[in-house]
Amino acid sequence: MAESKFVIPFYTQERWQNWINQVKESGFKIDDQEKGAVFVYMEDDVVLSCLKIIAKFDKNILSQDDALGHIAGIKGIVLAKIEPINEDVDIMLESTQLSLMGVFASCECYIEKAFEKTGAFGKLIKGALKAEKEDNMGVAMGNIAMIGANLLSGKKLKEKDLEDLPEGLVAEWLDGIDSISAAMVGDTSYKDDEPDEG
Repeated sequence: MAESKFVIPFYTQERWQNWINQVKESGFKIDDQEKGAVFVYMEDDVVLSCLKIIAKFDKNILSQDDALGHIAGIKGIVLAKIEPINEDVDIMLESTQLSLMGVFASCECYIEKAFEKTGAFGKLIKGALKAEKEDNMGVAMGNIAMIGANLLSGKKLKEKDLEDLPEGLVAEWLDGIDSISAAMVGDTSYKDDEPDEG
């Protein structure tokens, strides 16, 4: 039965829809920080699913193509258009999706080994912000993905790297990078979710 665990999807449409239903029921308003927690949990749930894929890729349980395929599957579910609910909720759902774009790009960059190892995140963030100003979003996202890939390879993000960011897409994407950082520090269960032998 051991092979059955590969069939279990890392993330499902139903799981995402359950979060959207919880958001609908939360009665969230933009100025209500407490009810905003549901969006944090929603994002973290997706991040942890991605980290499970990365962990299996690192253990050579998943090939590069399979790992990228699983990430693409989650991305397809999470970034699909969501039917409008109300203005406050819609803003937050869009923000959550934007944050997760940074997460997916980071995972792809890591799996493809398309990054140079560096801890100079401040420099990469500056470069991303400059590119965003120049409307060069491909370069901006490339820098963000490189930061995330380095985090996935074990580098640490410093609080000061994320201070005083101007509002914009780079800031949204970096929110996703921060979620990767928090998940890797706070929850390592994604690394060993294999069933116990015997």
